[in-house]
Amino acid sequence: MKLTKMSHACVRLEKDGRTLVLDPGGFSEEDAAVGADAILITHEHADHFDEGRLRAALDADPATEIWTLKSVADQLAAAFPGRVHTVGHGDAFTAAGFDVQVHGELHAVIHPDIPRITNVGYLIDGGKVFHPGDALTVPGRPVETLMLPVMAPWNKISEVIDYVREVRPRRAYDVHDALLTDLARPIYDRQIGALGGADHQRLAPGTSADV
Repeated sequence: MKLTKMSHACVRLEKDGRTLVLDPGGFSEEDAAVGADAILITHEHADHFDEGRLRAALDADPATEIWTLKSVADQLAAAFPGRVHTVGHGDAFTAAGFDVQVHGELHAVIHPDIPRITNVGYLIDGGKVFHPGDALTVPGRPVETLMLPVMAPWNKISEVIDYVREVRPRRAYDVHDALLTDLARPIYDRQIGALGGADHQRLAPGTSADV
């Protein structure tokens, strides 16, 4: 499987000539979802879900389908009948030839005064890749490649390190990193790499790795 890191939280996965895209939001490239056979959205925040871009992708290719939680599906399903699928924790399905399991229910706490929204993570092909969205969800299954939300308003580096320790992936690649400055990146790389207990790597947007 080929994994391509796009900007911020977006990831493209390619296998057997088909493409699965996760979270092509407003902080990612405008064409992040172009050519996708299937799209997965973890939650409704704009850095993960850009309605205009998704509508454009669905208009461009009538075979493209989306799997997501209800809050996102409700905004798209009427315009694209049969192509927008609502999923939740515990569901399993196949999208563009990828086996997907859904884990998690709520977004991480940003502040106690801010109501929590729903958020789901996606475990791909039995643990080849896990993308948790905006939560530190532990899927309870072996994970080879963890897409690690490295920097967000709702987390701190000690939580990120403990999350890697708990999931125990073979490797962790940074996502949710658009707010992390180049000045701070070496600090995060060094501390997560030294303390997380897993191979920690960072892919520049547009670069790929085989997983």
